[in-house]
Amino acid sequence: MIIAIFVHSHDTYYNMKKLLALAGFLAAGCLTMMAKVPETRLDITPSPKSVEIGKLKISGAPFYCDPRLDSLSRVNVAALASRLSTVTGKISTTAIGLSASATAPQKGFVFLYDSSLESEAYTIKIDRCVTVKASDFNGILYSIQTLKQMLPESIYSKKKAEKDSWYLPVCTIKDSPRFKYRGMHLDCSRHFFNVAEVKRYLDIMAVHKLNTFHWHLSDDQGWRIEIQQYPRLTETGAYRSGTMIGRDFSSNDGVVYGGYYTQNEIREVVKYASDLGITVIPEIDLPGHMLAALTSYPELGCTGGPYAVWHKWGVADDVLCPGKEETFVFIENVLSEVMELFPSKYIHIGGDECPKTRWEECEDCQKRIAELGIHGDEHHTAEQYLQNYVTARVQKFVNAHGRKIIGWDEILEGGVSDNATIMSWRGEEGGIEAAQLGHRVIMTPNQYL
Repeated sequence: MIIAIFVHSHDTYYNMKKLLALAGFLAAGCLTMMAKVPETRLDITPSPKSVEIGKLKISGAPFYCDPRLDSLSRVNVAALASRLSTVTGKISTTAIGLSASATAPQKGFVFLYDSSLESEAYTIKIDRCVTVKASDFNGILYSIQTLKQMLPESIYSKKKAEKDSWYLPVCTIKDSPRFKYRGMHLDCSRHFFNVAEVKRYLDIMAVHKLNTFHWHLSDDQGWRIEIQQYPRLTETGAYRSGTMIGRDFSSNDGVVYGGYYTQNEIREVVKYASDLGITVIPEIDLPGHMLAALTSYPELGCTGGPYAVWHKWGVADDVLCPGKEETFVFIENVLSEVMELFPSKYIHIGGDECPKTRWEECEDCQKRIAELGIHGDEHHTAEQYLQNYVTARVQKFVNAHGRKIIGWDEILEGGVSDNATIMSWRGEEGGIEAAQLGHRVIMTPNQYL
């Protein structure tokens, strides 16, 4: 079944300018006296499943919160009240202790726990007061984002707004995500983003109710995650001699470029994302896109080097050597540390764009092929089936640690266990094929995404 698209929307793709314009610090909504609402539509992204709109706005200041909501939900409700106070200059108080069986207040914001709502779903009813219902943390977060999107954009400010009119339309909103996985990807190997910039990216995701951050941490152009067992990955592999200029693949600006995240910084980002209702899925791309690792540990390649962290884009012929057992020791040690840092259910192992040129000429790889009894056929070469062996072996290791793998659609070549999730990037065909084979699928066709 297809479970996701890369950038989530109920009806249309995101307007990226709006995505950036809406980015900001987590903020809150406000209330004023009842009056007619000048517009009859709600500018909310993603579009809620259903909306009923009236022509009144509602006033109020106090916030009431159901104690059955989790502590992080209550923290976010309090943050909403605090931002309301900041931007309007009027104090909004918060009260914890309200329950669904209690008499509902007739003014202000009321946040209630409702076990009948599915995960991440929420309802908002705005009449004499704003009544929000959800069954979990993400549902509360998304209701808050919706309330903010119905208010003037200065709700994202950190100071008092001087001229804005603060109102909410009388309406009823019922919303739940169409896709369970709503993700965005960030490639920090080709272009490094520091921790503050990654957090800014997560803030933008949160505004748009996205719940999965796909963090690309290794590639030919740089290794970005500290692995304590292999210090040269960041000492050497995190830096390249320069970067190609524009689309001139023969060029190199000669400016040393790089950076990496310490394990403490990784934990910091994972915690920050979690507080925004976002799961971080790390990607360690293998067995291709490994020049940064090979430069650090050349014995892991078929030729032994010399290698260099790539200054250009594209697909490199030098990849990990699956004929050497030490390659799998390396992979398992790296993934063990990765899984300690990331609590996500899924680990992305890449699997894309892995040339077989070196394998065809490598004695170790050919010996492995012979030992495994691998033979090419009309569908795939023996070397393609060798990559399938790599994927299956890594998948077994990840599964043994209670996790599951995600891989680009190339991992379908030669077959893969059905508990692998396929990320279809070379168009839509791979995703359709994977779904028909019983895999969970994340659609990321590069024509659009």
